[in-house]
Amino acid sequence: MTLSIAGKTAIVTGSARGIGLAIARHFVAVGANVMFADVDEARLEAELGDEAEGEGPLRSFAGDLSQKLTAANLLSATIDAFDRVDILVNANRDFALTDPLNPDDATFEMLVRQNMMCAVRLSQMVARRMITQAERDGQESGQVGAIVNVSTLASRLAHPDLLGVSVSNAALEQATRSLAVAFAPHRIRVNGVAFASVLSASLQEALREHADWRDRVIDATPLGRIAAPSEVADAALYLASDASGFVTGQTLTLDGGRGLIDPAGVPIH
Repeated sequence: MTLSIAGKTAIVTGSARGIGLAIARHFVAVGANVMFADVDEARLEAELGDEAEGEGPLRSFAGDLSQKLTAANLLSATIDAFDRVDILVNANRDFALTDPLNPDDATFEMLVRQNMMCAVRLSQMVARRMITQAERDGQESGQVGAIVNVSTLASRLAHPDLLGVSVSNAALEQATRSLAVAFAPHRIRVNGVAFASVLSASLQEALREHADWRDRVIDATPLGRIAAPSEVADAALYLASDASGFVTGQTLTLDGGRGLIDPAGVPIH
């Protein structure tokens, strides 16, 4: 088995910045064709520039993936550009505080929609395409496709002001397990990566406002450091490749051991 995904086509959502961008960039670097997808068109253009033009290995798509038509258009744009899709990475995430004593239904519903429903809906669409491709190509054995869902350690911890984030990420991890069982007969694997103590875009923003949080995050992490987004990208590559060919329904935790001892109140992001 190999870590190579060279020549395969991947869709990476939430790829205008942070962890999603790191994953998409890493996939291009190892030879994959990649559709960078994000709601932030301006940031996509700023990050990719002319790279997304022409006949190169990457393209970009901007739109709100909580809309069914937009998700369908993303898949169509990928097929138009590369004729197929082999890998989907759902790295689209949103972060907002919620007060459990004064529920804000709009914020809570937005988090569930962005952090879970977008991933489930796009996974269903992409899985159907993967199955069609395998039938078209007469592929009777081997991996038909791989889906990787990105969540955070908030899914397993009880931080009261992260109620919406925690519930939506926990729902995504359960969806990972359920879809893995549903898609297994079609040889499509579904796994996840849950992170904490990683320099995500949201943690970068938080540290700019609260510089003292850096020491708190490091102190709460047994390995004693904050990880780079590229380390999540390495994990996503493993789960997308044939090297993990007998792994499905699992969520790999990248937290430097933090989930073993995590005290309440230390930023997760």
